[in-house]
Amino acid sequence: MIEPLVAGLVAVVLWVVWTYNRFIKRRNQVKEAWSGIDVQLKRRYNLIPNLVEVVQGYAKHEKASLEAVTSLRIGSGKDESVAQRGTQESEISRVLRNLFAVAESYPDLKASTNFVDLQNNLDEIEQQIQYARRYYNGAVRKWNVLVESFPSNLIAGFFSFRLADFFEIEQASQRELPSVDF
Repeated sequence: MIEPLVAGLVAVVLWVVWTYNRFIKRRNQVKEAWSGIDVQLKRRYNLIPNLVEVVQGYAKHEKASLEAVTSLRIGSGKDESVAQRGTQESEISRVLRNLFAVAESYPDLKASTNFVDLQNNLDEIEQQIQYARRYYNGAVRKWNVLVESFPSNLIAGFFSFRLADFFEIEQASQRELPSVDF
């Protein structure tokens, strides 16, 4: 009678240890994925001053756009939550798109090799941010499923494992209606 009880208790303890280790693995994957996003965002932040400097040389009276980019860059990264960071990054993306729209008015700027190189670098960084965001959101999805699924949700509750936020960047172009000419 005692042997089945001991075997059952050992099985429960092993399951708790195995499930806890799954949580630790998933949590570390989420942290690793976030660091990938952070690296790409830092690359973008480092590119912004160069972009502003090149545009300033050609578009002196577009001071408001340039100041908006600079102030967002300075203020970004200070909030702790993923949702707040996503909102800030969406705003930076919107302001950068406006800056490139302003650049369309300056043929000399569009022809500048420095500007074209910076624009190409920014496009590449934006793609890398998108890839990193997908990886992060996949890791968060796996984490959240583990937190919410039965019976692992019992372990999550006991060890205070909470749901993680997805990282969403809403780009201005995603909200615009496409123009159709017939």
